[in-house]
This record gives sequence, C-alpha cells and structure tokens, in this order.
Amino acid sequence: MQLPHIFRVTKYDPADRDDNGSYIGTEDTVSDHGQVEGAYLQAVEAFAVEVGIDRLSVREPGIPSLVHFGVEPLQDGFGLDGLFPNGLTGFHDGAEVPLGVALELVRVMLRESGAWCRLEAEGAFAVHVGWDQYLYIGSGRLCEGALARTRELGLFAERLDASPYAVETDPEGVQRPGDDDFWACLRAAVATGRAGTLEETYIDGVTRWHRLSPDTVDTVRAGLAPRVRLAVWPGLSDDVDAVLAAFPAEGLVECVWQDTAGRLHSAVADEDDFPRLAARISGADVAAAALLSMYADERVPLFTAVMPDADGVVRARWQTEPS
Repeated sequence: MQLPHIFRVTKYDPADRDDNGSYIGTEDTVSDHGQVEGAYLQAVEAFAVEVGIDRLSVREPGIPSLVHFGVEPLQDGFGLDGLFPNGLTGFHDGAEVPLGVALELVRVMLRESGAWCRLEAEGAFAVHVGWDQYLYIGSGRLCEGALARTRELGLFAERLDASPYAVETDPEGVQRPGDDDFWACLRAAVATGRAGTLEETYIDGVTRWHRLSPDTVDTVRAGLAPRVRLAVWPGLSDDVDAVLAAFPAEGLVECVWQDTAGRLHSAVADEDDFPRLAARISGADVAAAALLSMYADERVPLFTAVMPDADGVVRARWQTEPS
C-alpha cells in the first residue's frame, strides 16, 4: 500500500543540486556518528510520534555480507548486537519492534553496518534508508509538526511521489504458500528420493540448510523462522569424491555439506577458492555434499514456497525462484 505522503529527508540542501537533481555540494556521504546522525533519528521519531506510532514491523530484512566468496566464517554482529534477544533469528520479516529499537535499526542503516530493512506500521507510517544518507519517510498524514521539527534539526524534507526503494513485486508472479498441501508434496518427494534438502531463507542473504528424511520433515517445519522463503533441492550425495570431481573449471558455485556430527554448512566460491573449498569438504569429518550453481538460469530448485502467517495468509513479499 502506497502511503499518501512520502518525503526524502537528508542533510543535502536542494539548492546544491544540478539540473539533473544530483547533489554537488560539500556534505559527506557517510554518517558522522554524531550530531547529524542524531538529527536524522530525531526526525524519524518526530514523524512517528505525530502519526501516533510506537511500534514498527521489520520488512524485507537483509544482510548482504552473508553471501560471500571463500570459506572462512563471517563475523557476528552486523550492527544488530543487543537489538534482538535471539540474534539474527529474531530479525525476520514481520518482527515487531518498539520505536526505540526501530530508531537503532535506522542508525545501523545510516552507518551501513550490514543490516538493512524497511520499517512499517501498515497504512500509517514507513521508513527506510537508501545509499549516501538518503532517508525516506512515508506517513498517512501530512505531519506538519514533524516537517517543522526536521527543518529545525537542519535537515531537508523534500516531497516525492514514491521512494526509489519502494517494494517492487511482479504482478504476474505466484507465491506458493508453504501450507499443508506444500508439506504433503514435500513428504512425498522425500519418500520417493526425489527431494532431500531444504533451503530456508529468513533474511535476504541468510540461509539455513536442512537435510530431510521422512522422519524429519515435520521437525524441520516446526523449527522454521516466520515468513521464510523455501526452496527444495535433491538430497546431498554421500559420494563426496564424486562431488569433488564435479567442480567446474571456472564459475561461481555454492557447496552445501554435512559433517559427521550432522551439522550442515555452506560456502560460495569461485574458481580461485575452489582448491580451498575442495580441501575443506574432502576432510574425514564430511559425510555428504552437493554443488549448486550460483547463476540464476542454472540454479533451479524442484519447487519453492513462502511460509504464511498462522492465519494462513502469505504476507512476506519474497519473490520466489522459478522451479
């Protein structure tokens, strides 16, 4: 739903833009971690308070740095430390946070610390951050008081028809719900050996893998994060030597493997990293593995779904892959 009042809030004086609208002034494009950053947060708060919003929902959360080259583990944090009691698993589509936490998420985005999301109160208020300290606020009312407060803070609020980061959905796209029918199909595919691995994406860039058997499908379903995107794949191969022999001469692949303790791991690598990745999965502690291409026209799952809310409605705006 498009809110009627959209503003681009920045520290950039509109008088310092060229004929194409590009900023040509002297303001830095990174956060000062200080007074100016604080002004942005106060502006967001002023709009939210005037609209009467004290809680916001996380939408389309993402951590781009989790999809990476190489096989070294990534550092924790992404600017979210202390904001969600359950860590990354609490940072999911639909997670509701108080205004104070929402403001800290805006701070994280202004600092480009890794995490990104839209923050929304449906039909009333929305805020998100673009590149170079561009902040976008939408509201269901004009909020003249908040606009005046924004000017007092030394920021500029410019009226827009829409944010360039507005959600884009494919009008012809189909989202299959991860309902009982989906899980019945998955059980049948697992029982016949056609399917054996489930990819669970709960943050853009963050994936958990599950190896399936007829006895574990229901347990996996019960442990999924809310509103996740699912992709079903064939099973891992117990013939790790055959997987090693299947490495391409060049390209970009994701390797998924299970260690002897039952834990699943994955890493994205190109040809420069293939030797290290091959050495990793040829170890004695690797029980099974598989390679998946990272190229869209080659990475085609068996079938996909998006998990609905408890009332059966799919509210996540994931675009599922062709299957």
